[in-house]
Amino acid sequence: MLIERRNALTPEALAMMDAIAKAGSFAAAARELGKVPSALTYSVRQLEDALDVLLFDRRSGQAVLTAAGEELLREGRRLLAEMDAVANRVRRVSCGWETQLTVAYDQVISRITMFELCEAFFALRPSGEGEKGGEQGPGTRLRLKSEVLGGTWEALVSGEADLAIGVGARMPTPPPGVDVKPLGEIEFVFAVAPHHPLAAYDGPIPDEELLRHRAVAVADSARRHEPLTLHLLPGQDVFTVATVQAKVEAQLRCLGCGYLAEPIAREHIRTGRLVVKTMQRDSPRPRLNYAWRSAAAPDPRKPPQGLALGWWLQQLESETTRRALLERHTGLPTPD
Repeated sequence: MLIERRNALTPEALAMMDAIAKAGSFAAAARELGKVPSALTYSVRQLEDALDVLLFDRRSGQAVLTAAGEELLREGRRLLAEMDAVANRVRRVSCGWETQLTVAYDQVISRITMFELCEAFFALRPSGEGEKGGEQGPGTRLRLKSEVLGGTWEALVSGEADLAIGVGARMPTPPPGVDVKPLGEIEFVFAVAPHHPLAAYDGPIPDEELLRHRAVAVADSARRHEPLTLHLLPGQDVFTVATVQAKVEAQLRCLGCGYLAEPIAREHIRTGRLVVKTMQRDSPRPRLNYAWRSAAAPDPRKPPQGLALGWWLQQLESETTRRALLERHTGLPTPD
C-alpha cells in the first residue's frame, strides 16, 4: 500500500492538484493543462483511490478542496518547490562558468546599478568571437528576476535563483547550503502628493489619523510562502499595486499614501512632487542582505563554485557597489 501511494504522488499528480485549485474547476483546469475534463476527473479519482481519501467536494459543481485535499495541496507545493531546487542545483553543477546564472533582486534595489553590473559582466567576453588568444569570457546566460518582499528570498530557496540581492532581515533562518551577508540599511520616508489631505497636517501624524486615508501597498511577489505585509494598519483602506514604480506613480497621483524608500523618492521630494511627513511611529529603516547558494564542503569529486557567481560575489564585496545598489536610483552620484 505504501508503494502504491508513493507511485500515485507523482510530480504530474501534484501539479494537477495545483492547477485545479487555482482554476477553481475541473473544466477550467483541463483547458489550462490541454486535457479533456473526463481525463482530469479520472486522474483525480485514481489519486483519491490510491490515497483512500476524498480530495475534492464535488457536490457544488465546483472543485472545492476537502481538508485532506488542502493538506495535500500545501505539502505538494512544498515538494514541487524542493524538487525544482534539486533540479536547478544539479543543472548548475559545472567545472567553470555556469551555463546560466539567475540573479533575483528586490525592487528597492537600484536598477541602474544592476544593469551596470550586467554590462561589466558581459564585458568579460572577448569583443570578437573569432579572436585567438586572450582570456575566454564567461559565455554564461544571465537572467534577472525583479521581485518584491518575500519573493526575492523565495526565488533563492526554491532554486529559481542562484543569487538574491535585497533580502530582508525578517526572512526565515537560511537553510543549509545558503550563505547570507549584509548589504546595508535603507531609509524609508512617509510621502504624499502636495494636494493630499495629509500634506497639510500639522505635527506628527498618529495612527488614528492615518487610518482615515487610503494606503498604497506593493503586493508581495512570493507565490509559495506566506506573503508579507508591511506598514499597514488593521482596517485601513489599501490600494495594492504590482511594482514599486507603480506605488510611486500612485502616490504622485494622490491615489493614496505610504512609505517609500528614500533614495527612490528623493528626486520627487527634491522637485516638490512628493512631500515628506513625520509620523508618530518611528520610520522603518530595514536592513537588507544578499544571499546565495554556497559551494558544498570541499570535495575533490565535486566541482568548485561557479565562476559567474564568484564574479558577482566579488563585486558585492565592494562597499561602493553595495551602497550604489541601495542609493543610486537616478543618474546622479550617490550623496556623501
